[in-house]
Amino acid sequence: MIPAPAFLANPERFMAFSRWAAPMFGALAAILAVAGLYLGFTAPEDYQQGQTIRIMFIHVPAAQIAMFAYVCLGVASFLALVFRHTLADAAAQACAPLGAAFTFLALVTGSLWGRPMWGTWWEWDARMTSVLVLFLLYLAYMALRASLDDEAKAGRAAAILALVGVINLPIIHYSVEWWNSLHQGSTILAEGGPAMPAVFLTPLLLMSLAYLSAFGSLWLVRIRGELWRRRAQALELKAARA
Repeated sequence: MIPAPAFLANPERFMAFSRWAAPMFGALAAILAVAGLYLGFTAPEDYQQGQTIRIMFIHVPAAQIAMFAYVCLGVASFLALVFRHTLADAAAQACAPLGAAFTFLALVTGSLWGRPMWGTWWEWDARMTSVLVLFLLYLAYMALRASLDDEAKAGRAAAILALVGVINLPIIHYSVEWWNSLHQGSTILAEGGPAMPAVFLTPLLLMSLAYLSAFGSLWLVRIRGELWRRRAQALELKAARA
């Protein structure tokens, strides 16, 4: 077996790190969210979208974290398959429900934003459809893990599914460029700099950082919980065999 990197080889080190890191990221998320929401909801109306522009501060960061969480899921799944280490597998298992939740939030807020802007709650364009596929991939990952009694086999099968699903990420990112879409192109990473006034860009960046910090905090907490569950399960099996 290939030796696991040091940061994956010692769950105790992770538990010590996450004990203080999880609340720190949680507090940071709360501070950033308060600042971002205050600046976002006190900003002037957009000349085209009016008050509806404020949905952006909830929707865009949710969509960003939905994709970022899947990157984390893919990396953790790859490491679990290659190194067969408990922490990587636990990280993947803990990540999927969070990714599904952020993706669901992105879909719902996108629909709420789309109704007044496009005149429809849903349109089967490339961006929306590929994000829906992302949500279904999260659900399929969780369902596959839950469907097999053998946890090791379930982890390997789900990891393979997660890695296959990574191909959807560039489809989401480039869907606006590759196909006709109701969505506009990137305004933050546009050539020549952000194509968005600072009065909207600043709260959007703050909310993006808030979502990222919240995801980090929740992920660490869920990994800790998963490790404790596995330890308790191992102790029960050991006691049963004694």
